[in-house]
Amino acid sequence: MSVKTNAMRILDKNKINYKTYDYTHTDAISGVEVAAALGQAAEQVFKTLVTTGKSGNHYVFVVPAGSELDLKKAAASVNEKAIQMLKSKDLLPLTGYIHGGCSPIGMKKQFQTVIDESASQFPTIIVSAGKIGYQVELSLEELRKAVAFSLFSLTAE
Repeated sequence: MSVKTNAMRILDKNKINYKTYDYTHTDAISGVEVAAALGQAAEQVFKTLVTTGKSGNHYVFVVPAGSELDLKKAAASVNEKAIQMLKSKDLLPLTGYIHGGCSPIGMKKQFQTVIDESASQFPTIIVSAGKIGYQVELSLEELRKAVAFSLFSLTAE
């Protein structure tokens, strides 16, 4: 792949093993569409969501593409009374990423990150590479070399 995103450069710099996917030739937008375009299970493709807690702190949640973030569970995972999704217009200035191309790897600032515990069922998971049309696949062990995170049940039952 000739395109190198900031997230990929960080993975390279940290000698992290990963595989890349390019779905720029498709019109996939949602996480489920991306999973289908990649020929992967939606449960193994994860989307990155940025939120704001009642305290004003920001948090990153990584959940399966076909799932919804349970805001109550998410708040509990970071000891907040409540959290809400970050407004789309605030995403780029805060993280350096745009909606649809947000990666847990390489944000402007490292926010507390929580990954849905279902990720531990897979040898690898697929997340955004930080640019629409590109994904990276890596193990949780490899991801932990680039991003500090915890695992928690984050999705609605």
